[in-house]
Amino acid sequence: MNAKLFEWVLRISVAGEFIGHGVFALQGKKDWIGWFAKFGVSDPEMAKNLLFWVGLMDIAVAIFVLVKPIRLSLLWAVAWGFWTALLRPLIGMPIWDFIERWANWGAPLALLAYYGWPRSLKSWFRIRD
Repeated sequence: MNAKLFEWVLRISVAGEFIGHGVFALQGKKDWIGWFAKFGVSDPEMAKNLLFWVGLMDIAVAIFVLVKPIRLSLLWAVAWGFWTALLRPLIGMPIWDFIERWANWGAPLALLAYYGWPRSLKSWFRIRD
């Protein structure tokens, strides 16, 4: 197996997912703005502003993963990918919408596993020990 090829396939996959979601968020995807109301943010303008910041964060994660995939950014990608997948059934969509999005958190988890679990707090800010 070509380890560098494996690594880059995962890095490009994770970055693509986060760039795609980030752009949708920056555009203020209407469905996503509506989901904020289900969690107590009833003002559409506030939801749009929050979504804008979410979009910037997603794009920042994508850039980190492409340029310097520190483990902390990958941990965030795993947690955020899992949450956004889980969000679908929580707002009333079928469980299959969650299952369909397992790659959203599975790919960054695979990349994190490839680099190895950190042995110290400092290691979260590195690619490898």
